[in-house]
Amino acid sequence: MLDFDVIPERSISNPNIEFILGMPLQQAIYQIQKNCNDVSDVQIIYNDDRPLDSDILICLSKDGVKLVFDKFLQRLKLVEIYDLSKLKLRYGGNYFSSPTVPATFEQIDSSFGATHPGVYDKERQLFVLNFRGLSFFFHVSTDAEPKSLPAMNALHFPTSPVLSKLLIYSGISLSRAETASIPAVCFEENYFLDSAQVIREQSKTQGISLRIQYSSYRSNKPYEDKRFSEEKKVFFGDTCQDVLSTLGSPMKIYYKSDDRMKIHSTSEEKYNPSNQSDYFYNYITLGLDILFDAVTNTVKKLILHTNYPGHYNFNSYYRCHFEIPLFRTDPINTGEFERMLITPFSKWEEVQEFLEQPVDRPAVLNRCSSTNTSNPFGATFCYGVEDMIFEVMQNGHIACVTVYNTSESSSSSSSSS
Repeated sequence: MLDFDVIPERSISNPNIEFILGMPLQQAIYQIQKNCNDVSDVQIIYNDDRPLDSDILICLSKDGVKLVFDKFLQRLKLVEIYDLSKLKLRYGGNYFSSPTVPATFEQIDSSFGATHPGVYDKERQLFVLNFRGLSFFFHVSTDAEPKSLPAMNALHFPTSPVLSKLLIYSGISLSRAETASIPAVCFEENYFLDSAQVIREQSKTQGISLRIQYSSYRSNKPYEDKRFSEEKKVFFGDTCQDVLSTLGSPMKIYYKSDDRMKIHSTSEEKYNPSNQSDYFYNYITLGLDILFDAVTNTVKKLILHTNYPGHYNFNSYYRCHFEIPLFRTDPINTGEFERMLITPFSKWEEVQEFLEQPVDRPAVLNRCSSTNTSNPFGATFCYGVEDMIFEVMQNGHIACVTVYNTSESSSSSSSSS
């Protein structure tokens, strides 16, 4: 049985695991994986067809805990404890809910102190007691309904109701709850992306501008948390040393063992075996991959990930909050252009509608790993637009965008990939 400390407007935690409001989805999943001996029966619930209509839920069924992540930001915005019989809860070092301490109305009042009068919903037979960042829900049976509700000291229950649900959130009330900013502890040697603008001129991509957030927080200095935000730019043709100087060391480096898209190349170089491999810098918290040419060691592709649940690479990257400008000739005002901003929340049909021209039939991509050739999420579809490739899921949402260098100086190396 899990044992948690409850901190209003912040977290539930114990020495081994901590779920903090504002925590990125990936870090919460890592916490669960790291404590798999204590946490089991985990479900991730999402809307497969319309992922932006519902928040992402992680349900710890065995422990009666539900973690709610914002569908856009993919950060923890709500902790719900819906089965108090499956875990122990403390506040200020004292248990207020455990097998030996029933979480009655009197117990909650004693543990958490005075607050505003609660709200009783007679139709749902629910009594709600609110603190800042914390709400308690009591189910009240018909024979135990309060006799009057003029004020807290006049509230009287014939039988003390027992807590049925507990919510932890950021804000003064549940109706005004907001998704918290990333907490300091999540910054330990990490940095995160605020936004990314793909730099394009005359329908050609030049590079990308990244607004990065980082903190001075370190575990040995827990009270120091100065936040910094800087703009970083990466351009096609930058060397790996340039990128390391700009963004720091990547979280991973991956060398391409083969190139299955080479068959689509029109260059005769596709028939020539190479002893050198292009390589990726994986900046996972930025949702960004940077591909370097094996010969010149310069940037030739950027891959921006949207991290939608239901995609093969879900949880491998954080969501990249990119903006890609796309232009078309204004059909009414000759010589002028209309502009569309493509974001992680754009659907492919919106891009097609804006282009107002037939798009070539897509290449079908069916991902698999070397150890598991099955893909439960199904194939995706790759569409080419100018110097970009959009990988589109079956629900019409964009899984990732690859932008590549089309300049003459790198045409020979790019054509073979």
